[in-house]
Amino acid sequence: MSRLTAPVRTRLVEIVVPVYNEQRVLAESVRRLHAYLTATFPYGFRITIADNASTDATWPIAADLSRELPHVRAVHLDAKGRGRALRRVWSGSDADVVGYMDVDLSTDLDAFLPLVAPLLSGHSDLAIGTRLSRSSNVVRGPKREFISRGYNLLLRGAMGAGFSDAQCGFKAVRTEIAQALLPAVEDEEWFFDTELLLLAERHGLRIHEVPVDWVDDPDSRVDIVKTIKDDLRGMARVARRTLSGPAGIPVPPRVREARLPAGMARQLPSFAIIGVISTLAHLGLFTLLRLLVPAVAANALALLVTAVANTAANRRFTFGVTGRAGALRHQLEGGLAFLIGLVLSTGGLALLTSLAPGASAAAEIAAVIAANALATVVRFLLLRGWVFNPRRVGEAAR
Repeated sequence: MSRLTAPVRTRLVEIVVPVYNEQRVLAESVRRLHAYLTATFPYGFRITIADNASTDATWPIAADLSRELPHVRAVHLDAKGRGRALRRVWSGSDADVVGYMDVDLSTDLDAFLPLVAPLLSGHSDLAIGTRLSRSSNVVRGPKREFISRGYNLLLRGAMGAGFSDAQCGFKAVRTEIAQALLPAVEDEEWFFDTELLLLAERHGLRIHEVPVDWVDDPDSRVDIVKTIKDDLRGMARVARRTLSGPAGIPVPPRVREARLPAGMARQLPSFAIIGVISTLAHLGLFTLLRLLVPAVAANALALLVTAVANTAANRRFTFGVTGRAGALRHQLEGGLAFLIGLVLSTGGLALLTSLAPGASAAAEIAAVIAANALATVVRFLLLRGWVFNPRRVGEAAR
């Protein structure tokens, strides 16, 4: 009887664990990850600890782990930045797939094989864990929940992102794709993977999402305010670059050139036509009501009537949602856009009154038009990214 041997692992996956001053959890987390992959993962693996210029005992611990455990290595960087660490390791990797996970292992490791399998098969190009799927099981505080959902809503509305969770520290990418995209990714810190995903999506790459079980680390030391500011600056930079044209990245031939997000080319003309009609109706109502009530009240009443009609028309013609299912909810959510428009236009009228008391009717109408234009942009982003987001509409229909 022949002796049983372990299966030959012919594919290689490299998992990067970026760390900065993580001496408290590093050894335990890496040993746990190594034991899990050794026992269950059917492919070859390499764990790379990427130390981002730690000032505590993180680097000596990482070096000790690399000597103690097979398939574990340690890399030291002289400057901070998660993106910088990932760029350093991924750009020189010889693995088939590269990925990363946070050192606290907040994500259940059972999601790792489903994460990388579509990449190893060639079906997908990038894969991300998502905490925002209905089938995800997430434990975290309301503050982190609000920030995460708000950020991803902004990405979907303003940037046209099709992926649901940009910030989950559990991602993987085919190495050839990573090495093609990296030269065009500018950020070196927390916005790095969001920028990578946006760039990949603009070039038609396939992004696979895996619902995960995730438990928040109460000891997280992320500077939330600084991260938000950096993310907003990064989004503005990526938007400017997208408008300037394709990046000329050497991705596989099946990939399309940079383009508008899916569906937007059809939605924009319809939304614009409905917006023009709504604006004219709003101005007509405002002019009539202004004869009976003060400007602020006339504006609020006119905006309320046209907002209901606008949401209904966009529901049917711009976003193709028919039937009564969800109609009331769509109107209520569309009411948020109404409130934003009301605040902007009321603020514009108030500013006009304070700067030019007794302004003419023409000046009032001009102030309403200017505020309406800004409110229209906000309305489109909210309707597209939230109210009529295809995922929400599809889930509600099931």
